Amino acid sequence: MAGVLSGDTVRVRDQKEGSQLHNRGAYGYTLSGGGIDLDLVEATYLVESGRLEVLRDGAPMDFEALFRYASGAYGEFDIRYIVYRDIRQRGFIVKNETGGPEMAVYPRGMLPSRSQPEFMVVPVSERAPSGMDAFVEDAEEVSRRNRRRVYAVVDEEGDLTYYDMSRADPQPRTALAPSGPIAGTLVRDRVFVFDADGCAELRGNGFYGKMISGVLQLSLMEAWYLSEEGVLEVSAYDGTPVDASGIRRLGEETQEGFRLRREAYRDLRHRGLTVKTGFKYGTHFRVYEGSPDDSHARYLVHAVSASQAATWPEISRAVRLSGGVKKEILFARVTPCGVEYFSFRWFRP
Repeated sequence: MAGVLSGDTVRVRDQKEGSQLHNRGAYGYTLSGGGIDLDLVEATYLVESGRLEVLRDGAPMDFEALFRYASGAYGEFDIRYIVYRDIRQRGFIVKNETGGPEMAVYPRGMLPSRSQPEFMVVPVSERAPSGMDAFVEDAEEVSRRNRRRVYAVVDEEGDLTYYDMSRADPQPRTALAPSGPIAGTLVRDRVFVFDADGCAELRGNGFYGKMISGVLQLSLMEAWYLSEEGVLEVSAYDGTPVDASGIRRLGEETQEGFRLRREAYRDLRHRGLTVKTGFKYGTHFRVYEGSPDDSHARYLVHAVSASQAATWPEISRAVRLSGGVKKEILFARVTPCGVEYFSFRWFRP
């Protein structure tokens, strides 16, 4: 079969040949009077597959020549082509969306004329910067169009990893609210509760802190939250009172990202979830739906700002880690209006 290159399109003029390509693989877009127009990704794939000859000014172009031409015609052609090729070779029909980065992927064995896309795929390079604000826009687009969106990340060697991104909503539980006031002593960036009844109250109603030789040690985050909730009354070791705002200032002065973390912590606690440090997993929090003594953490949560830049290697590390320990990674995006959660998972087409 032969096609003629013109700008960013390859036209197969022969009606029979065009119909064969379109009917058997949904390649191209039909023309009135017969024939089809192929975009450069489709045409390059068909040339590589030995199913199409492309002519330019009457001379045939081999795969290398067409690939070079297409790479100069629009940016990141190589990334888009690698993803298109992989999905086609998995047995899916895939169509480039006009005017956007997405490609529509249809169920195996189904033609676009007889089905809706199974998912939308966005080709990206592992080096491409992104941001949580971009993921918010993508999530809103998914919700508006009711179409699943998958990111196909191409690494520097051309290997592919697929990620499914979606909004998440950690389900509220019945909150265990300790009653106060309970006295605590601030020592550097920790608060210690020495009263046995106070220790039992905090451990039994929210699983706060950790017992050490009959004394309950609270993190600065836990102490701030409990103080703000009116449960804990904190004083320095010399007896000077330290209120919630004082604990907050100390946290912001001594701990990077304390503001973001405290907003995510407060939101998760208000949902009735048990929140513990996620240091051992390289994240901000590990989150339980019940007692940490009787269950495994359901989520790993990392707090980020509304517009914080994210790189795909960072996302990859987080997803791989959470998958290895059988937990779900959530990015908690902190905005002036509250906290919203996004989940990333491996996806296998």
